[in-house]
Amino acid sequence: MGKNLIQQKRGKGSPTYRSPGFRFYGRAEHPTGNAETGIVKDIIHSAAHSGPLMFVEYNDKQNLTLAPEGIRVGENVFLGVKDKITPGSVLELKDIPEGTSIFNIESKAGDGGRFVRSSGSLAKIVAKTGEMATVKLPSKKEKNFSLNCRATIGQVAGSGRIEKPFLKAGTKFHRMKARNKYWPSVSGTSMNAVNHPFGGRSSHAKGRPTQAPRSAPPGRKVGKIAPKRTGRKNR
Repeated sequence: MGKNLIQQKRGKGSPTYRSPGFRFYGRAEHPTGNAETGIVKDIIHSAAHSGPLMFVEYNDKQNLTLAPEGIRVGENVFLGVKDKITPGSVLELKDIPEGTSIFNIESKAGDGGRFVRSSGSLAKIVAKTGEMATVKLPSKKEKNFSLNCRATIGQVAGSGRIEKPFLKAGTKFHRMKARNKYWPSVSGTSMNAVNHPFGGRSSHAKGRPTQAPRSAPPGRKVGKIAPKRTGRKNR
């Protein structure tokens, strides 16, 4: 008898697990170009992002990017202008003073921004040495970036998002559905035997070991996949 496994269901491409990309506005990233002045045309909500986005018009082109805290429609933001350390402006790390709050940091120069993008998050430049800048991330960890990587000045808007509790499961359901996330996530040991290899017997008592061989077929490849070491580590 077959098993109705989630990992198989997602792989089929059924409407339940299809990406709702038609509701997304696009990629929120740094614009390309030289030193320019832009104007904020609109601030929008996107289901694909936790923080609000803004449309910025630079000369004859529009750019979609993350909105900083306190920005308003009609304000000016600057791209690559060294003496303009204002919220929403985009500069290379070498031109940003130490201790400045930044977000949407590029991993590699020109990739549009990869780090510190969720609502309310910010990072700070701790030090600059040689060709690298040390940045303190929201996790309190420090990471080195190239001085040629760009970042946005300020803090991502929407910092109060996590302060309001969901209160009930229905609200959480609609929130997860808007971003096409599978929820609730049920433990395999809590399922019936026909629904998961770890299911059956009594609740969390595993009916079989969690090690699966590399050659296991889809549906059986759950738990530890070809682990190099299992059990208690010898000291």
